[in-house]
Amino acid sequence: MDPAPTRDHPSLADDLMLLSVVIPVYNECESLTSLHAELVAVAVSHALDLQIIFVDDGSRDGSWDLIVQLARTDRRIEAIRFRRNFGKAAALLAGFRAARGELTITLDADLQDDPAEIPRFIAAVKGGLDVVSGWKKKRYDPWHKVWPSRIFNSLVSRLTGVYLHDHNCGMKCYRTEVFREVRLYGELHRFIPVLAHARGFTVGELVINHRPRKFGKSKYGVRRFVKGFLDLLTVKFVTSFSHRPQHMLGTAGLLSFTLGLTGLSYLTATWLVRYFNPESGLEPLHNRPMLIYSVGAILLGVQLLSMGFVAELMTAFYARDSDSFSIAERLSGEQLARGEDEP
Repeated sequence: MDPAPTRDHPSLADDLMLLSVVIPVYNECESLTSLHAELVAVAVSHALDLQIIFVDDGSRDGSWDLIVQLARTDRRIEAIRFRRNFGKAAALLAGFRAARGELTITLDADLQDDPAEIPRFIAAVKGGLDVVSGWKKKRYDPWHKVWPSRIFNSLVSRLTGVYLHDHNCGMKCYRTEVFREVRLYGELHRFIPVLAHARGFTVGELVINHRPRKFGKSKYGVRRFVKGFLDLLTVKFVTSFSHRPQHMLGTAGLLSFTLGLTGLSYLTATWLVRYFNPESGLEPLHNRPMLIYSVGAILLGVQLLSMGFVAELMTAFYARDSDSFSIAERLSGEQLARGEDEP
């Protein structure tokens, strides 16, 4: 990954128009007042122009009432309330759509993410990165969350080629243009850096201060890792084969078909030997499991090839709405003649 600035990098918000902070909230009433106070302190000490977006994901502990109270005292706060719990990805998506800042920072509402790290994220983006992911190098979570998370992060890095130590970290910073091209749905929020990298954006990470949880309990259990693995398979397919699905399905189909055809060819040869030489001692075909396996392999290969063709037709039809490239800048000779540097 690209190197990030050191902790003492000068990172005041020079020429930054607006910074949007998106905070998903689910039953975190006890921590919201402290979190808001810390955000205000960072904004004051570093002269940041903040847009604070709280997204209440169906809380039932009075979180929304407290957010309303905070909004009455701070015009920087904007709030969104879901009718029920839709999940973190939906909360982030709603927050991203409401964000107006040049940069968008996400952090969890449980006070484990330290708002004091925000200036360092800004400095990292100003250093040339498009996406900066936090790395909780020293974690204060129980071991049964830490070790599965490390295995998961290693697997994600190896499969996607985006080598981050902590893909699951809730504290991240993005340039606004990232969300013009990255489509977020389902529970793919933890893979935004991977999806952004696939579109050509630069991704890096930053070691951040991780704090022990003071209130409540974690909302994520074992099911989180099961869903995460399934989402990883989806992301791998989307980032590698979304515009050429036949390359994957067709390859697997051809391999399966070839294995099945090879098996049937061998069985045909043994049948001919047994037909012309009954004393050869070869088993009849109906007694040989290889026949079933070979036929099954051929049928599977045909199905995969057919799915690949259908997927290619769908890709060709919808390609008009989804480009396979990402444009970083436009330039024309007329602009250069007028002495314009910006498109």
